[in-house]
Amino acid sequence: MSYIQMQGERNRRIRVGSIICLAQTYEKHADEMHSTLPSEPVLFLKPASAVIHSGDAICIPAKSSCVHHEIELGVVIGKTAKKIDATQALDCVHGYLVCLDVTARDLQAEAKKTGHPWAIPKGFDTFAPISQIRKKQDIKDPNDLILELRCNRSVRQRASTTQLHWSVEQIISFISGIMTLQKGDIIFTGTPEGVGEIKRNDRIDARLYQHDELLCTLSVNVKDEND
Repeated sequence: MSYIQMQGERNRRIRVGSIICLAQTYEKHADEMHSTLPSEPVLFLKPASAVIHSGDAICIPAKSSCVHHEIELGVVIGKTAKKIDATQALDCVHGYLVCLDVTARDLQAEAKKTGHPWAIPKGFDTFAPISQIRKKQDIKDPNDLILELRCNRSVRQRASTTQLHWSVEQIISFISGIMTLQKGDIIFTGTPEGVGEIKRNDRIDARLYQHDELLCTLSVNVKDEND
């Protein structure tokens, strides 16, 4: 069973439900992928079995020769929400975390060419690292947070959620109009620019800040599937 742990509460865990991800929600990331922002959010899913935690390792699958990191703000749902209005969307939030949407980029490129879904390039085991949850009450505004990813101590991604094309409230409202959100679901809100390849023995450190306050940390290593 995959789970999410509350920060500072070792014995309190929430079972992971659906992992709903968004593609191309930051304009500069769309640019680096040679694309344009979509007219409405584009969704895809990851399996709960892809979840790992700080201290675990991302496994590069034998099927892929190019795996990328993508840091994101994760929104953890705390109660059922169906067709919720954006003005009330944060009422269903339990908390926030920092997460990685790990992607087999070569397999995704092939899927894009053929029009196939992204389940394989996005869904391998270990392809959804998540931090502990920071309670909603500790976050003044989820649309004004800083995401930072370092690979081997070098900054590769750093951006503000102020740059999200859709607000967190709009994202929750949109998704809830399509599928009912339930406790334990996690929304991966999309990655900013700076995505890049990870390789065996790399160390990835992801952090979520509220101005100068460090909210969440996530540290994982990278290994080959057969290590």
